[in-house]
Amino acid sequence: MTLFEDPAYASRMLTLLTLSFHIIYATIGVGVPLMIMIAQWIGIKNNDNHYLLMARRWAKGFVVTVAVGVVTGTIIGLQLSLLWPSFMELAGNIIAMPLFMEVFAFFFEAIFLGIYLYTWDRFDNPKKHLLLLIPVAVGGGMSAYFITVVNSFMNSPAGFDIIGGDLVNANPVLAMFTVSMPTKVAHVLSTAYMTIAFMFAAIAAFRLLQKKNQEYHKKSLHMAMKIGLIFAIATALIGDLSGKYLAEYQPEKLAAAEWHFETSTEAPLVMWGVLDENNEANYALHIPYALSILAHGFPSSEVTGLEEFPAEEQPPLVIHYFFDTMVTIGMFMIALSLLYWFGMRRKWAFVEKTWYRWLIVAGGPLSFLAIEAGWWMAEVGRQPWILRGLMTIEEAATTSDYVGWMFVLFAILYLILGVGTVVVLTYMFRKNPVEKDLERMQGGDES
Repeated sequence: MTLFEDPAYASRMLTLLTLSFHIIYATIGVGVPLMIMIAQWIGIKNNDNHYLLMARRWAKGFVVTVAVGVVTGTIIGLQLSLLWPSFMELAGNIIAMPLFMEVFAFFFEAIFLGIYLYTWDRFDNPKKHLLLLIPVAVGGGMSAYFITVVNSFMNSPAGFDIIGGDLVNANPVLAMFTVSMPTKVAHVLSTAYMTIAFMFAAIAAFRLLQKKNQEYHKKSLHMAMKIGLIFAIATALIGDLSGKYLAEYQPEKLAAAEWHFETSTEAPLVMWGVLDENNEANYALHIPYALSILAHGFPSSEVTGLEEFPAEEQPPLVIHYFFDTMVTIGMFMIALSLLYWFGMRRKWAFVEKTWYRWLIVAGGPLSFLAIEAGWWMAEVGRQPWILRGLMTIEEAATTSDYVGWMFVLFAILYLILGVGTVVVLTYMFRKNPVEKDLERMQGGDES
């Protein structure tokens, strides 16, 4: 099976590539406005130019990522129609509404972002300028909500009837409020806010290691680590609810993710390991009762095993590693930020040690990796379905022989966009270092 031989496989790989690239910019689009708003609010409240400068610099960089996010978001909509025509024929009249609303939310966000950037220092009362960030943050959150609604519908289709193989009596509003929607939307938002907080913390820690403007970056690090801790804990709590949703509505995904093959009570959580030919997990960490608690809240609860499902409906077992990656990084980031919080309160010396700051630096890319792993688990774990229980990947995919070449071309495009983003942001902030921007703010130079 190769990209150039199987259109369905090539369509899966191209969709995976596009989603994996777009989720980086989508996460930035959701999380950064909240961070800007908090920094500017603290700056106004405390009359602190460092926090005001954080908001200003982050907003300038945010514009660059928004531009790339527009491109990749548009590509996702096009690829849904081109790569999965049978799916769009069946479900297009359902998901068209949230897709349209997602575009509307983005334009709402972009319009107010433009006004916000243009009106710096043009208000006598800076709190009025701060109010412009509310629709930016709301627009980013609503954009994430509507696109996640589409994913929720694919996992738990509702709001229609199937008669004679056709989807009829469609109610797009009901379809937007499926059983999977609350946990999915909450998890997407909390992980986005967590990831962006740790991204800014990683940048601040790296700059402190370079002995750059100490006061500015210490304040940035302190704020970002506290916000990251809050949303990391929220993500863990929501993740627990997500596990209970899976146990109730998608037990095959939970069983595959945990390599839980036989229905049993007092089920342990299996972390990492390697499967042998007898489906035994070697070298794994077994946490007693934890899977039963995750699934149903009680140590003695019965957890459905993968044996209960036909082989052709079982998700790929590789999602076990995606789940473990997501959980391991999440726990690491909670521990790292908790240590920082206690360390700062108790004035422990290790929080300013080089080794600890390098751990914070690593936390930025690790948080993005956890985001990717979570989406890989969600999407690969739905296999073989594109619309759970109704349509498989094979039935939905295009039969075009050129999808493999599209994968190559889009891979090149994403490489150019990714490298271009890094180059532009690097040039922008090197040309205008913190010290230079601080001098401008303190000297009243608004050019």
